[in-house]
Amino acid sequence: MLITGNYWAFTITDGALRMLVVMYFHQLGYSPLAIAMLFLFYEVFGVVTNLVGGWLGARLGLNRTMNVGLGLQIIALAMLMVPAGMLTVVWVMAAQALSGIAKDLNKMSAKSAVKVLVPTDSVDVNSALYRWVAMLTGSKNALKGLGFFVGGVLLTLIGFRGAVIAMAVMLCAVLLLSLWRLKADLGKQKVKPKFSEIFSKSHAINVLSAARFCLFASRDVWFVVALPVFLYDQHGWSHWTVGGLLAAWIIGYGGVQTQAPKLTALVKGDVRTLTAGWAAALAMVAILLAVLPLAQVGWLVVGLFVFGVLFAVNSSWHSYLIVHYARADGVSMDVGFYYMANAMGRLVGTILSGWLYMAYGLSTCLWVAAGLVAVSSVMALALPGQDS
Repeated sequence: MLITGNYWAFTITDGALRMLVVMYFHQLGYSPLAIAMLFLFYEVFGVVTNLVGGWLGARLGLNRTMNVGLGLQIIALAMLMVPAGMLTVVWVMAAQALSGIAKDLNKMSAKSAVKVLVPTDSVDVNSALYRWVAMLTGSKNALKGLGFFVGGVLLTLIGFRGAVIAMAVMLCAVLLLSLWRLKADLGKQKVKPKFSEIFSKSHAINVLSAARFCLFASRDVWFVVALPVFLYDQHGWSHWTVGGLLAAWIIGYGGVQTQAPKLTALVKGDVRTLTAGWAAALAMVAILLAVLPLAQVGWLVVGLFVFGVLFAVNSSWHSYLIVHYARADGVSMDVGFYYMANAMGRLVGTILSGWLYMAYGLSTCLWVAAGLVAVSSVMALALPGQDS
């Protein structure tokens, strides 16, 4: 409960801050590519953090890496409390870099802790580990969606600086509780690992990491910058309406993730078949969205939610597989390596989202998304073929 509550509180601020930055700087006249570049260091440092953070978690304990993540997020928010004239691109990118480090330290710590608390030996769509991973991941994403909405509302009601101050105060309270109550040796490896061990030697983890890279790049290539700017510019949606739609999508996406064990249990097959099949279904939806007339915003919204359902199942199933494949002793190193690939996918997707939308439009972003998911599906065929 401590870990989950910590993760939830952090996630609300993470989602709200992303929406605040996108909408506030678009309002100031920044181009889609310039907005995407504001998140460049957020994603770059997320890649590095997952790789190094897993090693730190195995050496120091997951409680410490989780608390460091909270502290860094508070510092990142404090950096954005400066007067509007000081919010230069470089300054915001630096704050986002700290936020990226903070987010991935917190995420890696929470996901790794589940493996320590709920171990299992078999790949099973009905396993307790799968249910716990799905619950943690799904609830986190639902709250990130709530954060999107909170960000849009706060920007409207109390402005950018007021919103940032309110979130920093909340996280300070959470950090104090975490420092007081969280167990000190959670996830610490018995034999301190060498830094050279941060790269995974497991075939299954390497394949799954590559598939995860493509999966998350396929989402962010159209969702992060292109979609909110498209709705704001082309259809005249307000800040809070855009934030509300994205919030509803992510909340629904998180809700579906919590039910992923029930959904994947409806389809029989081994790990390869399930992983590749669910990704192929997602690719078909992305293709359908790309060929629909984007002027009909109703079709776009419906397609967005269908995409969200299938993406949620794919994401939850992947999240379970990495926790299952990870070593029990030193779980944070395997999970950290995997989420490094996840962060790299977000980085590539975010940059492409701004550039492709500005150069070619939303339809091209969707075609690229479909291609990336198709590649993820093919990669999954190289996974071990255990029965599920």
